[in-house]
Amino acid sequence: MLRSFLAAGVLFASLTGGLQAEETAPQYVVISFDGAHDNALWQRSRALGEETGAHFTYFLSCVYLLSPETRHEYQAPNRSAGRSNVGFGETKQDVAERLTQIWTARSEGHEIASHGCGHYDGKDWRKADWLGEFASFMRIVRDAYAINGIPDEPEDWKHFVETEISGFRAPYLSASSSLLKALGQSGFHYNASAVSNGPETADRSGTVVSYALPTVPEGPKARRIIAMDYNLFVRHSGGIERRSDAALFSERAYQAFKTAYEAERGGRRRPLQLGFHFVLMNGGAYWDALERFAREVCGRLDTRCVSYSELEALTGAGKGAGG
Repeated sequence: MLRSFLAAGVLFASLTGGLQAEETAPQYVVISFDGAHDNALWQRSRALGEETGAHFTYFLSCVYLLSPETRHEYQAPNRSAGRSNVGFGETKQDVAERLTQIWTARSEGHEIASHGCGHYDGKDWRKADWLGEFASFMRIVRDAYAINGIPDEPEDWKHFVETEISGFRAPYLSASSSLLKALGQSGFHYNASAVSNGPETADRSGTVVSYALPTVPEGPKARRIIAMDYNLFVRHSGGIERRSDAALFSERAYQAFKTAYEAERGGRRRPLQLGFHFVLMNGGAYWDALERFAREVCGRLDTRCVSYSELEALTGAGKGAGG
């Protein structure tokens, strides 16, 4: 009789423990890349996604789908045609390879989103300027194969561009009221340009959903910093390459990511958002930290490394999670 009672108790504990696990929201991690230029880093990030099961968001700058010969297809607000703050694609072949990387990444479950085109600071742009920038992005990405004379456009390419690109991040995280007005009119569903004091859930009070890169404690004094590689680069070395200290900087970045992750995983489980660029700053320190972090946490049963669009689908209005 006692043995039966104990067995029933073990079974009950097992069942209720399973229910509690199901009721606990996963710890979401959102890893994104701004610009999405270097084809070698497309391959490296996709390999990391395949290894860890993570899905990333790539905020694409449309000028990287224009070659030097086709750069005049882009005209930024208040500037002459063929100018960009971050250059263009190197060659027609370089553009063709990038298009292949984009299409392959999309087929692997990653998200392609918008970073605008010429990477200009639009803090003083009018709504009409932003609408023009978004129209340029849509046209150039949609028609990239034809514009550059590149064959073998995937059958569903235009449909993908017109229906699946729903997110935006402003260059320099420089948002304004005119940007917010233009986003909704241009069909964007979310804006990932905000900054928050620590991880926060999405802000749904406006016409588009707002996601924020958090500030996280970093370094010996645990001073807060935006969880983005460029900000770490400026803090660690004043924005000047110091390859000799790459291991130190990588360790600091990793510890900052891991500490922020563990704080949320053991607490409110709000999504942790981390931002990177297709640039190997300080000898690749921050990509090394990212890869170490993703390999450690993305395979955990209670953690999901997802794109912004996946996060929105999983935790959108009325669905809860990690709040």
